[in-house]
Amino acid sequence: MQIKNKNIKKIIERVVKKDPLEKEFHQAIGEVLCSLEPLLEKCPEYEDFAVLERIIEPERTVIFRVSWMDDKGKVHVNRGMRIEFNSAIGPYKGGLRFHPSVNVGIMKFLGFEQIFKNSLTGLPIGSGKGGSDFDPKGKSDTEVMRFCQSFMTELQRHIGPNTDIPAGDIGVGPREIGYMYGQYRRLRNDFTGVLTGKGLSYGGLLARKEATGFGLIYFVREILKDKKDTFEGKTVTVSGSGNVAIYAAQKAIELGGKVVAMSDSDGCVFDSKGIDIETVKKIKEVERKRIKEYTKSHLGSKYYENCKGIWTIKTDIALPCATQNELDEKAAKTLIENGCRLVAEGANMPCTPEAIELFQKNSVLFGPAKAGNAGGVAISTIEMAQNNSHYPWTFEEVDTKLQEIMTNIYKNIKKASLDYGFENNLVAGANIAGFVKVADAMLAQGVSH
Repeated sequence: MQIKNKNIKKIIERVVKKDPLEKEFHQAIGEVLCSLEPLLEKCPEYEDFAVLERIIEPERTVIFRVSWMDDKGKVHVNRGMRIEFNSAIGPYKGGLRFHPSVNVGIMKFLGFEQIFKNSLTGLPIGSGKGGSDFDPKGKSDTEVMRFCQSFMTELQRHIGPNTDIPAGDIGVGPREIGYMYGQYRRLRNDFTGVLTGKGLSYGGLLARKEATGFGLIYFVREILKDKKDTFEGKTVTVSGSGNVAIYAAQKAIELGGKVVAMSDSDGCVFDSKGIDIETVKKIKEVERKRIKEYTKSHLGSKYYENCKGIWTIKTDIALPCATQNELDEKAAKTLIENGCRLVAEGANMPCTPEAIELFQKNSVLFGPAKAGNAGGVAISTIEMAQNNSHYPWTFEEVDTKLQEIMTNIYKNIKKASLDYGFENNLVAGANIAGFVKVADAMLAQGVSH
């Protein structure tokens, strides 16, 4: 990574020295700050008032103990946290993740990325991220309920409809949101839109679960449209099989693509006839089973134990929708050799810097996560608006708004990339476009902010 700006270099070195184990966070700030070099030449006030130093430091980090009892009466202790990263343009907004890998470094990386993603939506929302090292897999509903109630007993002190509005993420779906919302409501005696991703019977929004996946495909559609192309007849691989992956696959199929592979953390399935998305929904959303179950009902489909095997499958469009750094340099080389023409990130930072560099050098169209998966948080904000107005939106209204937001994101980041000399580099365009709005708000509100 070549850095010409001495101040940026010093900032990154300082962060690495202060928090040496937070590798994902180092990766995220390095990618963003390096994109800003031409912007800083035109706008020196960002350096004069230490906006870079301020924007990489969370406004608040809350860490707490979560004690809960399993069905056998044994007490367990997990760690919970919430990173309230930046509120310059609105209340903190971002997901909660329940997964054994959760730690402060990963939450900081996710919260930092969220700043720019939320800014790109054009909506007045700041950035937050949180969760716990609790693993819901293999737990009964009552065990998950007890954990969620204990987790929210502490978290409720720090959130509110105009302060911090969490949503779901990996390991946090409708079940977990419901348990947490119920505990919040009981403790606060307050029925408000403090969580998004709620059930439809108590303030949830139609199209919310589809929004991130649909939004990714609408974003990719804009990239293709700019090249006078469409999804029609394209083969597509989608890593993951959670909400983002499932609904990205569904919409890609609706637009004429053929999704041939999906995965989970155990392995991937390949179906040359095209993945039956309704089967995947049944396995993952209803039965909560592993993706390999797909082969039992679809003769001719194949299962591969290594989930990274999905990147060896020949495809026109690759959509990494599982987790961070899942697509590395080796996988990128294989995709390029197999003729992949477009890669767009549905998960948060799923491609390594080396992979992204390879795609760009080989003229593979590349859509970054902070733009491609912004649809989820954008529509979460619509859920907040619905809660405040006490008037429901229709599915069609939400979907139309989502398409408008994703189209505008593409146009804005493309313009920023061209304005600052980064033609065909949507990563730099997204970083600059997202940064300017937040940085200007920080300057306007004074140095103490």
